[in-house]
Amino acid sequence: MNKLPKKFVERVALNLKKYQGITLAQQKSDVAEADTVTLVKDILADVFGYDKYDELTSEHQIKATYCDLAIKIAGKLRLLVEVKSAGSSLAENHLRQVIDYGAHQGIHWVILTNAVEWRLVRIYVANQISHEEVCRIVLADMNPKNEDHLQCLFLYAKEGLTTDAMDAFHQQAQLFNKFTVSAVIRSEAVTSVVRREIRKLFPDLKVGNENLSQLVENEVIKRDTIEGDKAKEAVARMRKAASKLERAKAKASKPIAINVET
Repeated sequence: MNKLPKKFVERVALNLKKYQGITLAQQKSDVAEADTVTLVKDILADVFGYDKYDELTSEHQIKATYCDLAIKIAGKLRLLVEVKSAGSSLAENHLRQVIDYGAHQGIHWVILTNAVEWRLVRIYVANQISHEEVCRIVLADMNPKNEDHLQCLFLYAKEGLTTDAMDAFHQQAQLFNKFTVSAVIRSEAVTSVVRREIRKLFPDLKVGNENLSQLVENEVIKRDTIEGDKAKEAVARMRKAASKLERAKAKASKPIAINVET
């Protein structure tokens, strides 16, 4: 978890409640998108700590159009923000739009929001453009006294952006997720432990590691944690970590040569 700056915590405590009420009122009134952009700029400034006049701009051109908001720190483009009206629901085509903007600009992080809901998205550009939603918050649900909520809000804040909190959070999320847990559960080490426990509880039951492994994969674990690129990446990360651990153990167990002068 990030160590939250006192200035950030105090700013959120001071301003969050005010904007929670405003966003819900604008959502109910179904205000125009231009009004929502103004509200989002105020939230980015008063809650998330960006300089409204120096670091937020709506004049950043992408292809033949302009994105709703761009965040620049020390003149460098760091984040794109796509804004939809407060009364509308964020849809897949809205997400594709901001991802296309970010990929075109070589930006890895974008925000899609209607002031009420905020989605932080990581963009990958390799053979093809892909994305991953890293964090989603509903502003009205955030409690400035809740540490987990503050950690989420910090990802959107200037302090979080300038300390690469988004990347750190994303790396942590990649390690602690359903794919990693699934890969660990399906590992030979865990299968052996489960097999021993079953045999201890039910001595007459004959269970082999291979049969148990097949049962876990086919009937216990959800298929979406086994198949696909993320599942393969989780298995690769687990094996790499296990190999690193084994090398460290082997290195630690080597006897230390002591030269004795006679």
